[in-house]
Amino acid sequence: MSQPASTQPRRLRGADSDLMITGEAVLIDVPSAPLPTRMVASLIDWAVYILVLIGLVFVVSVSTSGSSDATFSTLMLLSVIACFLALPVTVETLTRGRSLGKLIMKLRVVRDDGGPIVFRHAFVRGLVGVIELPLLSAVPAVIASASNARGKRLGDLAAGTYVVREQTGLKLSPPPPAPPYLAAWVRSADLAPLPDGLALAIRQFLIRRSTLTPAARNALTDNLMRQVMPLVSPPPPAHTHPEDVLSAVLTARSDREAARLRREQEVRARLLPPDPLR
Repeated sequence: MSQPASTQPRRLRGADSDLMITGEAVLIDVPSAPLPTRMVASLIDWAVYILVLIGLVFVVSVSTSGSSDATFSTLMLLSVIACFLALPVTVETLTRGRSLGKLIMKLRVVRDDGGPIVFRHAFVRGLVGVIELPLLSAVPAVIASASNARGKRLGDLAAGTYVVREQTGLKLSPPPPAPPYLAAWVRSADLAPLPDGLALAIRQFLIRRSTLTPAARNALTDNLMRQVMPLVSPPPPAHTHPEDVLSAVLTARSDREAARLRREQEVRARLLPPDPLR
């Protein structure tokens, strides 16, 4: 598909770059990691979880000797929940989509728009994963992964996530920047959080609009503007072209998300030691 002449592709080097986590859907065209690679990463993770469970079972058995069967059963249930749900969710939340297996295989879990996952995504993936992986022997996970383009297991489908490689040589085209004449307006505007799906739709439209027929282009512009305008205050200056408004709003979202992530990274750099696995 052709690109506008003024849009030059840029090279993405690794899923840890800021481009991947701006919430701008920059990685939307990156394919998911291959199923065999994800299976190896999952096996590594679950081997670790099982080893931790064995250790907890030993501790519980020793510490509850002489206790009632109800106490032992309760502690065993809590140990299973801690190893197979709490531990994976905590690890993926704190590492923004990585785990030991994914670190080794150079993978990461991301949102559908390419942004970093948060607790909500990790919890849904983990909760569904307990059912589809150990309880059902991963059969539903393999079937689901083989049945969709991004290789999503059921947990990914429920959470709105997928797994990508941390290093890729794909050339991705950025959306056009905001028009200079709207810079002052968008900088001072009150922009409500832009839903990921809407941000993705705007980005894809702006990149591919030159390939659309005039009728389709106008219809998509009107549809996107109807969704965007309730999220922006005050409205743009009179007689502003709607496509320029969409560009300005998307650029503002990306800039604000990048600024927030830079602040978070600065705080982590001050409070946490360097990651030896990076």
